[in-house]
Amino acid sequence: MPPMEEEEEEAAATPTPLPKKRGRPRKDKPKEEREREETPAEKMREKKQPHHASTVDEKYMQWKSLVPVLYDWLANHNLLWPSLSCRWGPQLEQGKFKNRQRLYLSEQTDGSVPNTLVIANCEVVKSRVAAAEHVAEFNEEARSPFVKKYKTIIHPGEVNRIRELPQNNNIVATHTDCPEVFIWDVEAQPNRHAVLGAADSRPDLVLTGHQENAEFALAMCPSEPLVLSGGRDKSVVLWSIQDHVSTLTTDAATKPAGSSGSVIKSADNSSIGPRGIFQGHEDTVEDVQFCPSSAQEFCSVGDDSCLILWDARVGLNPTVKVEKAHNADLHCVDWNPHDSNLILTGSADQSVRMFDRRNLISNGVGSPIHKFESHKAAVLCVQWSPDRPSVFGSSAEDGLLNIWDYEKVGETREHGGRTPHSPPGLFFQHAGHRDKVVDFHWNAADPWTIVSVSDDCDTSGGGGTLQIWRMSDLIYRPEEEVVAELEKFKSHVIECTSKS
Repeated sequence: MPPMEEEEEEAAATPTPLPKKRGRPRKDKPKEEREREETPAEKMREKKQPHHASTVDEKYMQWKSLVPVLYDWLANHNLLWPSLSCRWGPQLEQGKFKNRQRLYLSEQTDGSVPNTLVIANCEVVKSRVAAAEHVAEFNEEARSPFVKKYKTIIHPGEVNRIRELPQNNNIVATHTDCPEVFIWDVEAQPNRHAVLGAADSRPDLVLTGHQENAEFALAMCPSEPLVLSGGRDKSVVLWSIQDHVSTLTTDAATKPAGSSGSVIKSADNSSIGPRGIFQGHEDTVEDVQFCPSSAQEFCSVGDDSCLILWDARVGLNPTVKVEKAHNADLHCVDWNPHDSNLILTGSADQSVRMFDRRNLISNGVGSPIHKFESHKAAVLCVQWSPDRPSVFGSSAEDGLLNIWDYEKVGETREHGGRTPHSPPGLFFQHAGHRDKVVDFHWNAADPWTIVSVSDDCDTSGGGGTLQIWRMSDLIYRPEEEVVAELEKFKSHVIECTSKS
């Protein structure tokens, strides 16, 4: 990542400031300087800038007062270091009131301790179990009892992106500030203690093929063990883990007793080259995604404002190139798992756009079906709901995570018009983060439960916030169902009101 000084000089040289690139430069400093500095915990308590702090805190306190009404469950987990990526792993155990599930996140440090990939166990409280008083009571400066670290991997470089392999619960891929993609068998990897000077953990597999750093664009194929990546070399690179895997489709639970648990062949400096390198972008590739209905089709977006569709069966060149898909850099893309014609993109122009691949271009430029405009800063992540075909989320540098339903775009607001100025399609806004929401992930095992993470460097001087939350089902269920349910409590509410 470029130094902050270079970014400032570049911005000063242009009439309109360019959108900032994602992430933050890592500031490695000599030991003597680090010893004179505050500890990370002290940095977390630094005073914020007065005006910015008052605005952020005012909005946050307003949100917090509504938590018991808006949420079925919410867990707030304070992070000592920022995490640029968070992902749900497999569900491990089902209980009467809560389920235990893997959670992947990272720690992006300043160099005083190593960067890490963290495997955690999360207790996910079931729907309609948590009392309203419990949902509202959390300490912003504390770590949640629902999130417990299970294993730490010392990562060679910062972790910018984490993706899990659908065909095997133990395999994850990571992107860092280098050209390679790292593949980890999280169960076989030893647990490490992250202290200064500790040697990096060794990846189980290294995917080579990029000529320059590949930091953010990373995807796993839902149907086959394929990995897709994009980077600063303007390339999209495709690999098959099967080229190096012995028992990929064998789940750890079905392995013979006494087996090592690793599904990746043991070898020193294990690496594989790509099955294809796809050229078509004119700037950094920021995100990639597989088509849910075809392992050979995928898409990519980049800083050239283009959305490109590819088909590995017909060659290494784009099948469709959408120029000016947005008015600025594209940061993220997602392909609808329920309808392979629909593609979402998010951009530094602060908007989310939905494209239909049957009609992507009009008069030589991108022709989206709809533009979703509500964010006040660059959009960093978009993702379709695994449960509802028309629902998706978007997060941005404005600290908000919006939940949209494109089927509601044409609806007029009735019944009191409580939110007459809401953008079309927006039906929920998670405002629990006080800084840029760099990543989030819907929970496929519990579809309305979301994990989100913010990098809090601009508001608290360091650290991050991980939140796991589920909105009240009264918000998204059909209106007639909700009214019928609330009717049952009408007499009770009237009785309580009269007594008071």
